[in-house]
Amino acid sequence: MRSTITTKDWPGRTDSRTDALILEWDNEGQAYHVTVPALPGCVTHGSTREEALSRIQEAIKGHIQGLKLIGEPIPESDVDIAEVQVNVFD
Repeated sequence: MRSTITTKDWPGRTDSRTDALILEWDNEGQAYHVTVPALPGCVTHGSTREEALSRIQEAIKGHIQGLKLIGEPIPESDVDIAEVQVNVFD
C-alpha cells in the first residue's frame, strides 16, 4: 500500500511524497497499526483503516519536519513491498 502526502512547505522538495506502508490489524488491541519502512520509527494506529491511514499521513509530516529541524537527511521513499504466497500444507 502506498500513501501520498503533500509537502508544499519544504523548499527544495517536491510537492508530494509517496511512501509504502505496512498496515496490520491487531486483534488483541482492536486497532490497525501502520508503519512506514522508509522512515524508521514513524508509526501510528487507528481503530479503523481510514483513521489509521489519516493518522499516518500526519505522522509522516511530523516525522519529516522533525528530521528537518534537527538537520537530519530526509530519506527517500524508495522501499518496495512485495507479497508472496506459500503453500504451507505440502
